[in-house]
Amino acid sequence: MPEIVQVNISRGGIPKRPVPYALVTRLGIDGDMCARPQYHGGPDQAVLIIAAEVVDDLAARGFPVFYGALGENLTVRGLALDSLRAGQTWRAGDAILELTKIRVPCSTLDVYGKALRKEIYDTRVKQGDVKSPLWARSGFYASVRQPGMVAAGGPFELLFELA
Repeated sequence: MPEIVQVNISRGGIPKRPVPYALVTRLGIDGDMCARPQYHGGPDQAVLIIAAEVVDDLAARGFPVFYGALGENLTVRGLALDSLRAGQTWRAGDAILELTKIRVPCSTLDVYGKALRKEIYDTRVKQGDVKSPLWARSGFYASVRQPGMVAAGGPFELLFELA
């Protein structure tokens, strides 16, 4: 089963730094802020989830990234990226999250190298092509269906999947 490797927050922008645990509220992780609330955050983008394997792969290929560097709130290990879809409901610790949409990476990530965005997002992903090898590498936003506590080492479990 997938598990939460790290919970991350910031006072705005990237990187986000690890905290041992946090409360997930309807508007996101308590203590986390967005640098540009006109683009990030809100009820449909309350939590950003990224696979630890994506960060590990980028780091192995020379990008200066680490868990939290891409702006994710939850770094999760064991996700099958090609199976992630908007509408799925996941239990993250005590919280219930619903995936809403793929994260479109912005130029803020260029601090880690101009090529990074091309390694996690492409035209096929933008068009909703789940067969793209880059599907969900940029992360998935989620809304909060039930607030609750999350912690590193906690479960990340699929509860409901659209047919």
